[in-house]
Amino acid sequence: MLFIDASVVVAILADEEDASTLIDRLEQDGGPYYISAVVRMEATLSLTRRLAEAAGRDKPATPQMLDTARRLVDQFISDLDCKEAMISGDVGAKALDAAQQFGKIMNHPARLNMGDCFTYACARAYRTRIAFKGDDFTYTDLGWHCH
Repeated sequence: MLFIDASVVVAILADEEDASTLIDRLEQDGGPYYISAVVRMEATLSLTRRLAEAAGRDKPATPQMLDTARRLVDQFISDLDCKEAMISGDVGAKALDAAQQFGKIMNHPARLNMGDCFTYACARAYRTRIAFKGDDFTYTDLGWHCH
């Protein structure tokens, strides 16, 4: 079981250098996979920003760009048959716990931001590891490298 962080969604959909490695790791795990509304939003906005940057640095994103990014993220989630992790009050409390333990605001080496804290909280609540790209979650107990 894996909770998929927005960093993985974006890396795969933007066809970053390590996209095929991330796809292989997801396939090796085999699921089930979880995702949250926060991840969906973060990934969609990140892809929208990339589309706007590709159109020219001084141009803002358009509604069509956001629609395109949204469709891509929704299709990714559907293709992996991701289960939706609910953001309950308990998950919100766990996100604050994550910020206190691993947050950028606490100057922890993990430097988790708000979205990362919700990813961590969802993974904790659903008892999964975290599929991620980068270093953030290597300093926690729930990343791919654990278990």
